[in-house]
Amino acid sequence: MKFLKKIINRLTIVSFALLIQLCWIAFIPLFLNNLYYPLSMLFSLLSFLVVAFIINKQTDPSIKLAWIVPILIFPFLGWVIYLLFGTKFSTASIRKRISEVSIAEPEDSSSNEIIGKVAEKDPHICGQMQYVAKNNFPVYENSYAKYYPLGDEMFPDLLEELKKAEKYIFIEIFIIKPGYMWDSILEILIDKAKAGLDVRVMYDDMGCINHLPSKYYRQLEKVGIKCISFNRFKPFLSVIMNNRDHRKIMIIDGKVAFTGGVNFADEYINKITRFGHWKDAAILVKGDAVKSFIRLFLEMWNGLRSSEKDDINSFIPENTEKYSESFEGLIQPYGSSPLDSEILGENIYLNIINSATKYVYIFTPYLVIDNVLSESLILAAKRGVDVRIVIPAIPDKKTVYQLSLSHCPALIDAGVKIYNYTPGFIHSKCFVCDDKVATVGTVNMDYRSLYIHFECGCIFYGSPVISDVYKDMINTFERSSPLVISHKRKGIIKNFYFALLRLFAPLL
Repeated sequence: MKFLKKIINRLTIVSFALLIQLCWIAFIPLFLNNLYYPLSMLFSLLSFLVVAFIINKQTDPSIKLAWIVPILIFPFLGWVIYLLFGTKFSTASIRKRISEVSIAEPEDSSSNEIIGKVAEKDPHICGQMQYVAKNNFPVYENSYAKYYPLGDEMFPDLLEELKKAEKYIFIEIFIIKPGYMWDSILEILIDKAKAGLDVRVMYDDMGCINHLPSKYYRQLEKVGIKCISFNRFKPFLSVIMNNRDHRKIMIIDGKVAFTGGVNFADEYINKITRFGHWKDAAILVKGDAVKSFIRLFLEMWNGLRSSEKDDINSFIPENTEKYSESFEGLIQPYGSSPLDSEILGENIYLNIINSATKYVYIFTPYLVIDNVLSESLILAAKRGVDVRIVIPAIPDKKTVYQLSLSHCPALIDAGVKIYNYTPGFIHSKCFVCDDKVATVGTVNMDYRSLYIHFECGCIFYGSPVISDVYKDMINTFERSSPLVISHKRKGIIKNFYFALLRLFAPLL
């Protein structure tokens, strides 16, 4: 099974489809004789139908073009790959199961009151709040947050909070990799499960494809930890393989939640070195804002484990600590999903960029942006906004890094400042803008993260976290090297290579 996991992936399937396409062009006419042309007409008709479907979709034109060209050039290869990987829709069963357990957060009139107050002071910020709130993610006042510029700094606090757990621990994570970090967490989880706590873990099976043994969830179940392997690999191809649970959520007793880019692997806390120094960001949240993370977790859990239909109210503490007097600012957690028509993660980024008047600073490991994000960044820079983006100097995926570089010349020409994180790999996903708003979460600036993965994050308004993220950005700029305009002068061959990468970006 593990061998099958390694060979049945996007690259293998695309290569196999390409082989069939080449055989069709070169050899099949010799064997099919009179049937060849009718079948070619059929494949062409199917291609045009798929193209018509793509044109009719409400999505970015550059993404449409990225699919239309290969579909028309390679009638068999193109539409087969699109049907497997181009849609952001999951299987009907998973969509139905999760929609059936969709949870509305407990009535909280204070969210509307908060938005009303903000409207008087800052219409732009109010608009962002209203948009996210309409997607069932309220704004919270009675909450506390702490920003971690490194996974190394977050990890001790995570262990400490896990040890304090008295009722339950919920974990939703993309990658689990045995080592110091996971072993330390697992030891606590086992002890808490033995003590009678409700301990649950969800991990993404495809995300852990090279790290965990097959059916690892059964090992956790044996020690008392309830476990779900999301996207469980099946030798027979399923469209849901294309949708990943990329969220990182840790909830303790409904009082504390963690999120950000940090997975459970030793490189995330620099215990081992893979791509130089690994820089990631995380957030600790306490108070009322934890409710949104509970809802995100329970919707996924209940949808995947149909025998359980948990009531969110039973996991919300009766007596929530008061933070309003000790912590200024507002917190708005959110989650994005490929199961709806809203591209929430990207739209939050767009709203921040479009509202910027002074500066917008960004951390992202991948800069594989669509036309809408690219134009927003360019227009912000042209209207005088200080736009800065930090990407890795040592990439974890070389092809994706080259694709990121292909977007840089147009941005740099417009005045966007792009930096390479010189010490190594930056995995943080952070925005900060005008000292007014910041977001930290799991959403990368690439096609898969924005369109077809399950993601989450936290938006901060008027919060001390904004200053902390800003300071981290400034310190990181000083440790990074500017990507200068000369990097784009690579000649015809290099530019053609970039063009091909851009064309096939949705497949990467």
